[in-house]
Amino acid sequence: MTLLKLENVHTYYGHIHALKGISLEVNKGEVVTLIGANGAGKSTTLRSISGLARPRSGKITFEGTPLNNLPPHKITRMGVGHVPEGRRIFPELTVRENLEMGAFTVSRHEMAERMEYAFTLFPRIKERLNQLGGTLSGGEQQMLAMARGLLLNPRILLLDEPSMGLAPVLVDQIFEIIQQLHAQGTTILLVEQNARMALQVADRGYILQSGQIVMADSAKVLQSSEVVRKAYLGEE
Repeated sequence: MTLLKLENVHTYYGHIHALKGISLEVNKGEVVTLIGANGAGKSTTLRSISGLARPRSGKITFEGTPLNNLPPHKITRMGVGHVPEGRRIFPELTVRENLEMGAFTVSRHEMAERMEYAFTLFPRIKERLNQLGGTLSGGEQQMLAMARGLLLNPRILLLDEPSMGLAPVLVDQIFEIIQQLHAQGTTILLVEQNARMALQVADRGYILQSGQIVMADSAKVLQSSEVVRKAYLGEE
């Protein structure tokens, strides 16, 4: 079942044409990755889906419902969770308060259940519930951002550069969690500069270049592509 669909989406920042006719789809239960260089349009694609950037033309649908003219909070309530690049936690709030901000639409009982689920994935976050978000390490902040994104039990999770700036051991942990979420049936649209890791956990992938999709296929096919290996996997 197609959960999310973009058709010929054009998004601008002022006069800058960031997305030039993007078309893609994500099926229920899939991990789909967007790969490309800085400025290729990966984050803009996620922002266009979640309502943080308004497409000028084209169509975005979620479970058949158009998203183009909806504000971000309504898109979130429909089940679109967005973990943005740079984590965007609240540094002056505690870990608990950050998590509660991510579950603003659910009941207290459901919030408690969702927190316990998040703690099974991120036990380190549970140990720091009363610590200010800004005092966490970079890896812990990323875990907090992902845990917060899961509290609404999203039908699709948009992950933007979850491994950015992390030590290799923490990168491995983050991708292990993505694999766990995938195994549990969570649908994920993943933006990631670490193309090798992204393709290892994804079912399918799209290659973006200058705001356009230049290649799309299964993760296995993309991993074996000579063009992808040279341009994005650092192989000769």
